[in-house]
Amino acid sequence: MRTSNHLIGALNFLTFLLSIPILGGGIWLSSRANNTDCLQFLQWPLIIIGISIMVISLAGFAGACYRNTFLMRLYLVAMFIIIAVLIGFIIFAYVVTDKGSGRRVLNRGYLDYYLQDYSGWLEERVASDSYWGKISSCVRDSRACAKMARNFNGVPETADMFYQRSLSPVQSGCCKPPTDCGYIYSNETMWYLGSGLMSANPDCTRWSNDQQQLCYACDSCKAGVLASLKKSWRKVSVINIIVMIILVIVYIIAYAAYRNNRRMDNDEPYGEARMTKAQPSHFHL
Repeated sequence: MRTSNHLIGALNFLTFLLSIPILGGGIWLSSRANNTDCLQFLQWPLIIIGISIMVISLAGFAGACYRNTFLMRLYLVAMFIIIAVLIGFIIFAYVVTDKGSGRRVLNRGYLDYYLQDYSGWLEERVASDSYWGKISSCVRDSRACAKMARNFNGVPETADMFYQRSLSPVQSGCCKPPTDCGYIYSNETMWYLGSGLMSANPDCTRWSNDQQQLCYACDSCKAGVLASLKKSWRKVSVINIIVMIILVIVYIIAYAAYRNNRRMDNDEPYGEARMTKAQPSHFHL
C-alpha cells in the first residue's frame, strides 16, 4: 500500500512538472500575440490546459499522501478529460494550419506570401474585416517593419543586399510590395513603380510608401500573419505532442497503481476479481 501511494504521488508530481512546458507554450504564444502574430485568442486553450493539469496534479498528490479516495478519483477522471482536450487541441492546431506556405522567388533570399494559398477556418478568421482591423493595427504597433532597417558603417544596405535577406513572414508580406509588382527598391520600406507593366496582383495598387500604411491592407500581409501563426503553432504543437505522450503513459501507470490500491484495501489477492470473492463457492446451512 505504501509503495503504491508513493508511486502515485511521484506520478502526480511528474504531471505537475509536465504542465510547465504546456503553460510556458501558452505564455510564449501570448507574447507572440502581443508583438508578432497578433491573434490574441489562440494561446488561451493552452494556458487553461496547463493550469488545469497543475491543479489536478496537486489534488492527486494530496489524495495519494492522505489516501483520499475521492481526490484520487477526481484526479483520474479530470486528467482523462484534460488529455482528451489536449489531443483535440493538437489535432485542431494541425488541421487549421495545414494549408499554405511561402513561395520561393527567383534571386531572392525571402519568400513571398499569397492569401489564395491559404484556406479554412483560420484564414477566414484572419481575413475577415472584423478581425483584420485589429490585427493590422497590432502589426503596425509591433514596429516589425521599422526593425528591418540596416546600416553598415552608416551606409544603408543596397538592393542586392536586401534581396538576399531572410525576412520573417510578416516583414515580407506587410513591409514591402509583392515581388511580382515590379517595384524598384529605394530602402527597406520605400519602393517606387518601375517602368514595366504592373502585375494583375491587387496588392500592387494597395502598396503605399506612407510608413503608417505600407502593405498593411494587402492580402500578402494577411498571408504573412497566417504563415507566422502556422510557424508558432507548429513549434508549440511539437512540445505538446511530447508532453501528451508522456501524460498518457503516466496516466496508465497511475490508474494501474490506483487499482492496485483498491485491491489491497479490499484484501484481494493479485488477479482475483471482487465478484469471485463476493460469491461463495459452497453453501453452509
